[in-house]
Amino acid sequence: MSTKNSLNRTKKYKIVLSINHMVYRLINSTYNLKELTLRLAKFICQVLNAGYCSVSLVEPNKNVVRLKATVGLKKKDVSSKKTKLKNSLEKKIIGSSRGFMNDSTLGIPLIGEETLGAIIVKKNGGRNNFESFDQDILTAIAEQAVTAIKNLQLYEEQQKIVYGSIRSLVTILDKKVPSLSTHLTKYVSIVVDMAKELHLRENQIMSLQHASLLHDAGKVDIPLEILTKRSKLTSEEYGIIKSHPEKGAEIIRPLEALKPVIPIILYHHEKYDGSGYPSGLKKDEIPVEARIMSVADAFEAMITSRPYKTKKTIEEAIEEIKRNSGSQFDPRVVEAFLKLTKKRKFKKYLSLHH
Repeated sequence: MSTKNSLNRTKKYKIVLSINHMVYRLINSTYNLKELTLRLAKFICQVLNAGYCSVSLVEPNKNVVRLKATVGLKKKDVSSKKTKLKNSLEKKIIGSSRGFMNDSTLGIPLIGEETLGAIIVKKNGGRNNFESFDQDILTAIAEQAVTAIKNLQLYEEQQKIVYGSIRSLVTILDKKVPSLSTHLTKYVSIVVDMAKELHLRENQIMSLQHASLLHDAGKVDIPLEILTKRSKLTSEEYGIIKSHPEKGAEIIRPLEALKPVIPIILYHHEKYDGSGYPSGLKKDEIPVEARIMSVADAFEAMITSRPYKTKKTIEEAIEEIKRNSGSQFDPRVVEAFLKLTKKRKFKKYLSLHH
């Protein structure tokens, strides 16, 4: 073998290793199947210097596309709307479980125990033609992608089960004190949008979503006459109310999948200056998710009617949050909340639910 061929082979080997490493980082940075397929399509376009890439996932019968991400020169799109498999090249690749290549088009199947879908890449006019090394690179990417896709499909199924358990718990809570979850959809939306504003990771946002639905679960164990009391609470009654974060944590502790939710529920009544409960934590000792929930919880409580107090207007509640920045609330979280309040979506959403 000539020295030139040997060098070429070494260079190609290094390229494949580097790409494998980049794919590994890409697939481990998301817990969301739609986002994974879109990122994958973008990445493949960059690596293969292509003008178009589609990543399609099919139902087990292989006749229906359940998810499709497409990246082109002027288009980036991902759809989970189920559609009949129409594209003839996709049909051919998925039906035969074999790849396809000509000068301008490259396609390979995504194969696990069965065919999961297909990747199709196209060059635009004026670019170099595809060659066998491009097919090797795409195959290497696809092998890693299949593992990630299968894991995320399993993860999504588990999340559906977890979400079902959460909804069951919320239903029990609802029957006990219906007023507590009247504004639940709005509350969850505010918490999630604040988390995104603060650039939290997807798994943190998922835990926050679950915690938002269950943050008052501990109140199911508090006597109804205390929860619905119209006059001022006695110190003993307030002490019972203050026990609800710990009671909530106890309720969900047996559910292994909800472990990351426990600290959020437990500490969402802590205050930034250390004067909160149950543990008197302050500043960064309080998990960031709990600091987010603290702001959303206070805001929601202020704009919602309660038996013992009249509700504030949205403007009054926002001013109150501002006033307590640095004492009750983390200033960074307040800043994220205030940015959110200026968005049209937030104002429109609150007007519908207030």
